[in-house]
Amino acid sequence: MKHALAVAATAAGLATALLMPLGAQPQAPQDDRVRSIPAGRPGPIATDPKIINLPAPRLADGRPDLTGPWVGGGSDADIEREGGLKPGELPLLPWARELRATREKRTYDEPYIYCLPMSVPRVNPYPWKFSMSYTSKGLTSIYVLHETGDAGAHRVVYMDGRTHPDADHLFPTWWGHSIGRWDRDTLVIDTVGYNDKFWFDARGTPHTEQLHTIERWTRVNNGTLVDEFTLDDPGALARPVQLKFTAALAAPGIDLMEYICTENNQLGIAGGYRLNTDGKLEK
Repeated sequence: MKHALAVAATAAGLATALLMPLGAQPQAPQDDRVRSIPAGRPGPIATDPKIINLPAPRLADGRPDLTGPWVGGGSDADIEREGGLKPGELPLLPWARELRATREKRTYDEPYIYCLPMSVPRVNPYPWKFSMSYTSKGLTSIYVLHETGDAGAHRVVYMDGRTHPDADHLFPTWWGHSIGRWDRDTLVIDTVGYNDKFWFDARGTPHTEQLHTIERWTRVNNGTLVDEFTLDDPGALARPVQLKFTAALAAPGIDLMEYICTENNQLGIAGGYRLNTDGKLEK
């Protein structure tokens, strides 16, 4: 039935075009579809200084509009380098340093290969954005949406004034429990309750369930979003660490597209790959 309708529509359109004067032939419609990012390539970003250097836009309530979409703004290959630290400066405890060295040789253990979330503070070169959720009581939640960086998952930041659950009711999850507040023009996100399953970067930098993060997101101009990131994990780090990540506004026309990890994971489980007895991926 759908095929018949398509043929009929095509024939009708062709007949209409043939009856029109040559000068009145319809022009090709402008392609204003939302564009996505080819796999394995960094997302294109805004490059026009006239766009980048505009003041940060604001919402109707006067708060900065952090929506985006953005590219970058977190760790990916190496949390030390991308977070502004020198090599070896992350104060990993001995067990954590040894585990990272092991994981660097076993990249097939990477959870993301199996369509599991990257989590905080990791992102990849694909678009992501903030989405504000309002009710009659005002801003109640902020959602952090990723196209592919977290297997299509989303993160919830509660903005309604609640506190973290007590230890007996705080169940470790991939995203943890996030509560947010505004400090003037900076969005502050406090998160606890992470599980210990995700990696901070492709090197396999580990953490424990004691992880506590504080993010301070500031849109310094129209094209730049800065995250001053505090990493505190007494189970894996000798002391808290301050990192800094910068996200760039995506190029005009770029937005998030649907992404189903298990359909696209052609080098992982969807591609028929499994670990053999030597611990290597094979079909």
